Amino acid sequence: MTDPRAAALLAAACVLAAGCAASAPRAIPAQGRQTPQSALGTRYLLYLPASHEKEAAWPLILFLHGGGERGEDLSLVRREGLPRILDHVPDFPFVVVSPQETLARRWTPDGLATFLDEVAARHRIDRTHVYATGLSSGAATALELAAAHPDRIAAVAVASPNRLPEDPCRLKATPVWMFHNSGDPRIAAGRIRRFERTLSACGGEVRVTLYDRARHDSWTETYDRRDLYEWFRKHRRAPGGAS
Repeated sequence: MTDPRAAALLAAACVLAAGCAASAPRAIPAQGRQTPQSALGTRYLLYLPASHEKEAAWPLILFLHGGGERGEDLSLVRREGLPRILDHVPDFPFVVVSPQETLARRWTPDGLATFLDEVAARHRIDRTHVYATGLSSGAATALELAAAHPDRIAAVAVASPNRLPEDPCRLKATPVWMFHNSGDPRIAAGRIRRFERTLSACGGEVRVTLYDRARHDSWTETYDRRDLYEWFRKHRRAPGGAS
């Protein structure tokens, strides 16, 4: 049975890749799947588009999971968010890297920036089109990464962050899109709106999408959105570091 989320994301991939020709369904090639990898002591899932070898450089999405997926088992990372549906989308037009945070070693912005540099050096990555995203605790870390390293991240989109940077203006160099539920039990929607207003007042590019729900999970719908990936592709980090 076809996963409706996968079907939606495949439709987005077709649009972003400049259209799908009408044809019978094809088998997913080896490069159209997520594979376990390791770099600098970090285990991660790597997704390469099926047409990866046909292009000189690809945009990259760094996906950061939530607290429930921490550990030593990469299959946990596939449970939620973007990795959950990528194996059903053979030619999603981004390289996607999904590292796993262990119980003993927490992510840091500097560590993730170094990890990104290593991964980009191994694959066909356009370093002006590197994006960060995440859910819950991973969303909070994605914001911290973009705040600390605007020279690495062209745009950041987050779903249901469980904490917010103390100084929103540190993100003014990086476009931000935040997805949240109006009744989220972890962080009130009002705090998200105040964060938005503060960041906008200091010159940041920021938008907020609120779903009318009373739970923490805003990511299931968010990662199905075609407009999210279109928004990513509109943003480019200039060689000097500005988006």
